[in-house]
Amino acid sequence: MADLIVKSAVKEQLDEMNVAADFYDALDEDVAELLDDAARRAEANDRKTVQPRDL
Repeated sequence: MADLIVKSAVKEQLDEMNVAADFYDALDEDVAELLDDAARRAEANDRKTVQPRDL
């Protein structure tokens, strides 16, 4: 699986929170599922362009 998230950006967004090492893997899996679902929705609507409404 490709890394879809940027760890430094996540850490920066969470500011002063500590981030467990396995959090990044779980987040990456959720993002991958979200992207797959959006692609399926776009395809179901006969589009090759994923749009915000597909989320």
